[in-house]
Amino acid sequence: MLPPVARKKMQAWIRSRHLICAGNFFLFETLEYSAVERFEACINSLGGTLITVESVKHLWMGNHRRIILYQAKASLHTPHHNLKQYWFKYGGLHTRFDDSP
Repeated sequence: MLPPVARKKMQAWIRSRHLICAGNFFLFETLEYSAVERFEACINSLGGTLITVESVKHLWMGNHRRIILYQAKASLHTPHHNLKQYWFKYGGLHTRFDDSP
């Protein structure tokens, strides 16, 4: 994946509150593992590294279906990107799956 495409995808995830910045790390939460794989490709394209992928909790969809919430933590310490400034402007402090307001 080319770096401009990766940056655009990550900006979209910031606006949709799937991706937040926590200190020097980026936290990505999603319900689909394929999205975690796309996030890893974006991070690798921008020169960062994926640190961990965890299943944080199980969410109920209706009465009989449970789905897994995945959280990926990545480090992106390259000076040529401006994703942290973009997150300051358009992002939030909590992901869309947080219980806190």
